[in-house]
Amino acid sequence: MQYNNRSFWNSIAPVTKHLLVINVLMWLATIAFQRAGIIDLQQWLGLHYWKAPNFNVAQLFTYMFMHDTRGFSHVFFNMFSLWMFGSLLERTLGSKRYLFYYISCGLGAALVQELSWQFTWQNILASQVVGPAGTTVQDIINAVNQGQLPFTMDQFYNSMVTVGASGAVFGILLAFGMLFPNMQMFVIPFPVPIKAKWFVLGYGLIELFFGITGTMDSVAHFAHLGGMIAGIIMILYWKHDGTLTRGHGYY
Repeated sequence: MQYNNRSFWNSIAPVTKHLLVINVLMWLATIAFQRAGIIDLQQWLGLHYWKAPNFNVAQLFTYMFMHDTRGFSHVFFNMFSLWMFGSLLERTLGSKRYLFYYISCGLGAALVQELSWQFTWQNILASQVVGPAGTTVQDIINAVNQGQLPFTMDQFYNSMVTVGASGAVFGILLAFGMLFPNMQMFVIPFPVPIKAKWFVLGYGLIELFFGITGTMDSVAHFAHLGGMIAGIIMILYWKHDGTLTRGHGYY
């Protein structure tokens, strides 16, 4: 049996295909520019905390096309999920609505991440400074402002950056689970297939648990949930106004 690479590539829906290409090209460009010492695209296009001097509104959109350059896994798993679920969802929603949905989920993820930072930045600051017993966050801020620590508050705010398509991808997973709830999925390490609705629900609960407990704190768990929240709002709205009918999925 011969495998036709061109047929495989052509089988991917157009918007999903372009999203895959853009994300991979931006990841490669970020690596190339970093190694050449030209510019750090993550500092320009990654999402910063809104109080950071390096923050700008465009980052609410640009961050979702950036990925961690310290390894391959971040971009690979996001793009793998986008490829696996994106084409079916695009053909179900239509390309224009699918692109709107994808960007909106990424935007929702960004806004939830900003909200998460708003409530946790003091804990993040405290975790970076080892002080005597009884040291408060205000004590640390005073020490920073007095030049007693090797960074400024602006530098601290600028250090809070997130990148990745995960929020938009989690929105796609959410839509897949809602539109194809009974589709059977094989998920490692489970030996039997799992319905899509249970897979998505379980994934969401795990992200919520990780976010609340601070497990794997280098991962933006609340941003993932933000993408799912934006997704469920749009899917429910489209179902309510008749945009999505029983002809759209519901396996």
